[in-house]
Amino acid sequence: MSRPPQGQSTGGTLIGVDPRSATEPKPRESQAAERPVLFDVRDLGVRYGAHVALNNVSMKIYRNQVTAFIGPSGCGKSTFIRCFNRMNDLIESARVTGRVLYHGQDLYGPDVDPVEVRKLIGMVFQKPNPFPKSIYDNVAFGPRVLGLKSELDERVERALRSAALWEEVKDRLKMNALSLSGGQQQRLCIARCLAVEPDVLLMDEPASALDPISTAAIEDLMHELRSDYTIVIVTHNMQQAGRVADMTAFFSVDIGDDGQRTGVLVEYDDTQQIFTNPADERTEGYVTGRFG
Repeated sequence: MSRPPQGQSTGGTLIGVDPRSATEPKPRESQAAERPVLFDVRDLGVRYGAHVALNNVSMKIYRNQVTAFIGPSGCGKSTFIRCFNRMNDLIESARVTGRVLYHGQDLYGPDVDPVEVRKLIGMVFQKPNPFPKSIYDNVAFGPRVLGLKSELDERVERALRSAALWEEVKDRLKMNALSLSGGQQQRLCIARCLAVEPDVLLMDEPASALDPISTAAIEDLMHELRSDYTIVIVTHNMQQAGRVADMTAFFSVDIGDDGQRTGVLVEYDDTQQIFTNPADERTEGYVTGRFG
């Protein structure tokens, strides 16, 4: 399945566009709301066994924007981002309720193949995880699995260029990827995602294990990629969210009478609004450092 052309309907398939999505109510006059909606999350909840990890989350993610999720540890940010490509399906005790509409179609519908979802919605994890293979084979791995073997050299080069890594590795593509620095390994993992031409990049704390120079390179890369991709990022670094994100969602924790901690979405708006004029006092307390 190829990456969907923007705005093109494909009927009832996974990549069909819901023409009504662009006419939904806007969050507080957000400029981002002028863009088409890519994800429409409705009343999402996630539980692991008896524990409710995330409850009643609704939001829209806009195309070709960088959207950041911030909040204290244990508030469900990573759980939430894994809902977008059904990574929680791989956890036996996980149960997801509500709806995640992608181009108008529910990703959790009975006819949707999670593997197909993950082709279009790639993910980069907190710790760089290159395969113990050559640089070339890391990037070529996904296309080979999907049978995309024609013009493989060009595809690998294109992905490495898009990840701002080509000039650094073009003369050593046969070297083991584990010989790269941490920042290079993370950009290689991004290239590995880009090689299968996804529609979305999910990034769960992509720079938390990197030095400041490598972190800056990843942030610069996000700015470059958002013209072609929609990016969703989890970060504990509020300064990073302020630098890279167009929209920011603040999550916090509700503690029940039984002491159970449940993640909740407190506020979602333009990043500048979140950091300079938040609507909720819990958001203000977090972004000003009074708690969290």
